[in-house]
Amino acid sequence: MRILVIGGSVFLGRAIVEEALRRGYEVTTFNRGKSGEDVPGVTAVRGDREVDADLAALAEGREWDAIVDVCGFTPRVVAASARALSGHAATYAYISSVSAISTWPAEHVDESAPLWECSPDAGPEDGDYGILKAGCERAVERYFEGNALILQPGLILGPWENVGRLPSWLRRISRGGRVVAPGDPELPMQLIDARDIAAFTLDQAVKSTGDRFMLTGPAGNTTFGRWLTDCVEATGSDAELVWVDDRFLTDHEVQPWTELPLWMPIGAGEAGVWGVMTGKAEAAGLRCRPVSETVRDTWDWLKDRDHAALEERLPHWRRHGLAPDKEARILSDWDAR
Repeated sequence: MRILVIGGSVFLGRAIVEEALRRGYEVTTFNRGKSGEDVPGVTAVRGDREVDADLAALAEGREWDAIVDVCGFTPRVVAASARALSGHAATYAYISSVSAISTWPAEHVDESAPLWECSPDAGPEDGDYGILKAGCERAVERYFEGNALILQPGLILGPWENVGRLPSWLRRISRGGRVVAPGDPELPMQLIDARDIAAFTLDQAVKSTGDRFMLTGPAGNTTFGRWLTDCVEATGSDAELVWVDDRFLTDHEVQPWTELPLWMPIGAGEAGVWGVMTGKAEAAGLRCRPVSETVRDTWDWLKDRDHAALEERLPHWRRHGLAPDKEARILSDWDAR
């Protein structure tokens, strides 16, 4: 198999490259060389996907069995890639997001759920992340002359995470002491490892699949309490999880998803946040490793790295986690309630 990965140096893209190399595939990556280091063993082509000449140079004289696009965020940019690479591969696998679905997280969703309205030629000013992802899906389906494989992941975790959700929890818990743990510890979640998405993506690429799949862990593959306990066990810290209810946290103006990553107060508008139906992907071969394994492997990757350097290179990391003084204030007020 010959695979082109647009991106391929960080998180999910890196996981796809590593899995492809492990299988013995020939892997070409196309990126600017700014976000991360190339995985040894790839043929690295430098270029900017927003530059037509760079796309033309990438395509000239090259063919692949499949293209995997992990860094398409603007429809007209993805459209340009799909046009330039048409005829150079049988399948274009586009990594979208469950956020492209207009009824999520308010409702439980599957592959039949409606997308946000967005043109396949839209620019960055034409919507937010989820809306633009929907337009990117349409761009692949409209402009690539071959099989369009659309993959809509839910919450992705694992080594090399560039968003900072699991790393934020691991770093905080590793420091020990009393830790604000949000909401209901029995809340069922759905989490998936980037490496499991990588394996499924390549399995479908080998088959030249043209279809769409929602990709996340099976319903209830962990709970908030089990997941944070996994973090305590992986780090070996003396952290004490102090469970604080949703209303108390919202009254203290704690920001969901960022200050307490993966926490979302469950109300009428978020009833489906952990309600992504995965039956179709499971029937097609999706297999998910235990969440505890993902947590452990992420800590093994993270623990000896220079966290300040990672924050400098990955600005999203700085958005995640409670400030120590705010956490202390919440804990003090919770004790005094």
